[in-house]
Amino acid sequence: MTERHPPIEPYAHGMLDVGDGDRVYWETCGNPTGKPALVLHGGPGSGAGPFWRRLFDPAAYRIVLLDQRGCGRSTPDAADPGTSLAANTTRNLIADIERLRRHLGIEEWLVLGGSWGVTLALAYAERHPGSVSELVLFSVTNTTRREVEWVTRDMGRVFPEEWARFRDAVPEGERDGSLVEAYARMLADPDPAVRERAAREWCRWEDVHVSTHPGHKPDPRYEDPRFRLRFARLVTHYWRHAGFLEDGALLRGAGKLAGIPGVMVHGRLDISGPADIAWQLAQVWPDAELVLIGGEGHGLSGDATTDAVLAATDRFRPAGNTRAR
Repeated sequence: MTERHPPIEPYAHGMLDVGDGDRVYWETCGNPTGKPALVLHGGPGSGAGPFWRRLFDPAAYRIVLLDQRGCGRSTPDAADPGTSLAANTTRNLIADIERLRRHLGIEEWLVLGGSWGVTLALAYAERHPGSVSELVLFSVTNTTRREVEWVTRDMGRVFPEEWARFRDAVPEGERDGSLVEAYARMLADPDPAVRERAAREWCRWEDVHVSTHPGHKPDPRYEDPRFRLRFARLVTHYWRHAGFLEDGALLRGAGKLAGIPGVMVHGRLDISGPADIAWQLAQVWPDAELVLIGGEGHGLSGDATTDAVLAATDRFRPAGNTRAR
């Protein structure tokens, strides 16, 4: 097993006004003169926790963490029911990333993303290929309508009892329609008890469908009612709009990634985002390497997935840098 890099603290941080009443939190860690690298967290809505800093050699990289709109330390907080999500779109997140790049005086950066962060990283790189030096992606998703339907309905064939509970939490008349739409409506209900039940059941299902790898433990963040509501609101907001992307657009636009080296790491037991998504992308992205990890699932669920991500960021270090211990 490759050791993660040691814990570090940011040397700079701030709140960037991105318009629409939103201010996004950013921080920089590691070497101020190192190679710039941006982290795009998953969710949507999970925020960029400290563990992301440890995926890069701090002696070699200027590591930039960003909490996307409405989550983490960004404001306003989507956990507040009155916070509008109308301006929380992929197009605006891409604009936020570019605004932050210019704010920090960065010409181009390596972009690392996991899960939803992969969708956002691909959308950003296809829109602004000149701003991206490399891509390191794990738990590859494209947030297509097919993927949303897979997670919210078809996966009931794998976890029938748990899915029945997930389905039955919505009103009976809505159970045969779009479950993500039904949950989004409940999460916007004026009754706080309805919102809380929807958030709890959504996050309970999230914990189930990522549980395919040995040693899975429930995500402790779901014990926090504000995190549950924030996360569930943002996930359902983006999923009901299929990531605010034309269906299949990321795969069709992958030719724009030509010349950008990339590594995609994906667990074979990841049924939240089946491996065919990454495989199809690898067929049309000429500079990508696909690393499939047997016995591991979604996220950094095991040592081999983490090792592969660390190996990728080590590979893209500037020449002359050695791994810090």
